Amino acid sequence: MRLSELPGIRNIRDYIRRKNITQKKSFNLTLFVLTFISTLFMGSYFEGGDPIKNPLSIFLGLPYSFTLLAILGAHETGHYLVCRRYNIPATLPYFIPAPPPFILGTFGAVIKIKSRLPHRNALFDVGIAGPLAGLAVAIPACFLGLMFSPVQVVGVGEQGLKLGDSLLFSLISYLVIGHVPKNYDVVLNSVAFAGWFGLLVTAFNLLPVGQLDGGHIIYSILGKKAEILGKALLVVLLILGFFWPGWFFWSLLLIILGFRHPPPVYDFIPLDRKRKILGAFILLIFILTFIPVPIEVY
Repeated sequence: MRLSELPGIRNIRDYIRRKNITQKKSFNLTLFVLTFISTLFMGSYFEGGDPIKNPLSIFLGLPYSFTLLAILGAHETGHYLVCRRYNIPATLPYFIPAPPPFILGTFGAVIKIKSRLPHRNALFDVGIAGPLAGLAVAIPACFLGLMFSPVQVVGVGEQGLKLGDSLLFSLISYLVIGHVPKNYDVVLNSVAFAGWFGLLVTAFNLLPVGQLDGGHIIYSILGKKAEILGKALLVVLLILGFFWPGWFFWSLLLIILGFRHPPPVYDFIPLDRKRKILGAFILLIFILTFIPVPIEVY
C-alpha cells in the first residue's frame, strides 16, 4: 500500500480539501456582505438619507443595493453556470466592495476560471452568458426605476453631474416617460441608476479585448486575428479619452491585461453557425449599451 492510500492520510487529505473549500466560500460570503453594506450605504444617500447622522436611514438604500447586486450577481452566475455545464473549474462570484467616496459602493464582481476552456463553442458560451444574464435583470430595473423617476426643470447655470444615455436606455426612457421637453431632465431614482449602471457594465464587459467577455466572444469567432481588433480598439478609446477621462483608465487597464487571448485546448474546432449568428446579436447589444461619454459635468 502506498503512503497516499493509507486511511489516515486519505482522511487528512479530504479534511484539508473540505476545509479549504469552506474557507473559500467564507471569503466569498464575507466580500458579499461587505459589498452589501457599502452599496446600502451609498444607496441611502441616493434616496436622500444620511446614515452617519441618522443610522436608520441606511435602510433607504435597500432598493439600490438589491438591484445592483442582483445585476452583478446574475452576470457572474451566468458565467459560473456555463462553466459548470462544461465541467470547467471556476470559483463562486467575488463581490468587490468600494467604500465612500466611490459613489457606486462597489467595484463590481468577478469569478475566476481555473483552467483553459475546451473549445471555441465553450469559450463563446462562457463569454456571452454573463452579459445576457445581467441584461435580463438590468433592463427590467431600468423600466421599474424610470416609472418612479421624476422629470424636473434643469436650472439655468446650475452645476451637477449628467449621465450619458446609451441607445438602449434612451429607448426605455422614451417608452416609460415619453418625450422630455427642453430644459427638463429625468432625475433617476436609485433603482433606475442601478439599471443604468448595469447597462454600462454590460458595454464595458463586451469590449472585444483580451480576457473581457467581449474578448472571449471575439476570439471564438476570429481566433488570433482578434488581437488586431483589440489594438485598434485601444486607439479608439484613447481618442474618446479626450471627451471622458475614464477611457484613459480603461486603456491602461487593457494594456495591463494584454491583448492576447489564450487559445482553448482544441482551438481547431470551429465555432458553429448558430453561435456566429448570436455573435452578431451581441455586437448589436454592445452598440446599444455603449456610452461614449458616461458622465459629464455641466
